[in-house]
Amino acid sequence: MMKQWSLLLLRISLGWLLVIWGVNKVVNVEHGLAVANKFYFGLFASDNLLHAAGILQMLIGLLIVAGFMRRLVYPIQLLFSAATLLAVWQSVIDPWGWVFTGSKALFYPSLIIFAGCLVVMAWRDEDLLALDTLRKKPAPPSA
Repeated sequence: MMKQWSLLLLRISLGWLLVIWGVNKVVNVEHGLAVANKFYFGLFASDNLLHAAGILQMLIGLLIVAGFMRRLVYPIQLLFSAATLLAVWQSVIDPWGWVFTGSKALFYPSLIIFAGCLVVMAWRDEDLLALDTLRKKPAPPSA
């Protein structure tokens, strides 16, 4: 049972992170624009695109939290995480800024989040508490 609870906690925390990132894009547009310009080469650096990306991230995050449509949403989550990891790669390699100027230890967890995305994908069939899995369970025989 420990494996199921661990996968549930990992799935919920990773999915909720996407919800948080999505909400931030929608309600804190100036911050979202600054992040898009600094880390993502200006991709989605407009109010409308940022709102759309934020809503998409929230939707994907909620589907992940529920454990629904995991074959579709886990790879999307992995792409989001990979993009973030690539955007802060210098901070992952050199979190103290000894080699790369502007590195921050705060961004090191991007690697851990990416690894967590790989774990939930690899153990998807073992996550027995996901909505996808619960929907597939056969009904108990009636008396």
